[in-house]
Amino acid sequence: MSERASSTTARQRLETPRGSRRFNLDFDVEAVGRVSERIARFLGTGRYLAIQTIIVIVWILINVFAVALQWDPYPFILLNLAFSTQAAYAAPLILLAQNRQENRDRVSLEEDRSRAEQTKADTEFLARELAALRIAVGEVATRDYLRRELEEIKSILAADGEPTPKKKHRDSNTAKQSHN
Repeated sequence: MSERASSTTARQRLETPRGSRRFNLDFDVEAVGRVSERIARFLGTGRYLAIQTIIVIVWILINVFAVALQWDPYPFILLNLAFSTQAAYAAPLILLAQNRQENRDRVSLEEDRSRAEQTKADTEFLARELAALRIAVGEVATRDYLRRELEEIKSILAADGEPTPKKKHRDSNTAKQSHN
């Protein structure tokens, strides 16, 4: 029974697919992606086009004019095969590089969007705080406000014929002096 239990634990359950027994390739996907991006970047440069053009011209010149060295006569089937092979590898590498760039752009866009949302929230918070400060400052009596109010009261008292506080003080001083 213990033999049967150990065989079931070593074996996967039926609902999970069994891995491939033939090819067990373990490779770094990121490393492959980085290499493919380097190749795709190189394939898109003027340097690559110049090198490829020089190789094609030399290939054709040798195979047309150097009769002793002809390895690919006029229809240049081998050159055509080389271009087809190069294109068969270049296209998927370029697509892989584009997909990786698209993934980086998507992550960057998500980061920008979250940063913009945070900035908007911060701005709204600061606007609310500024509005609250304006309201609070509007309710606080300032020195200029108090001066204006006192001047207004002083002018009202002077208009009613009652002595202003300064006149009252002077009048009381003169009355004290006359009694002495």
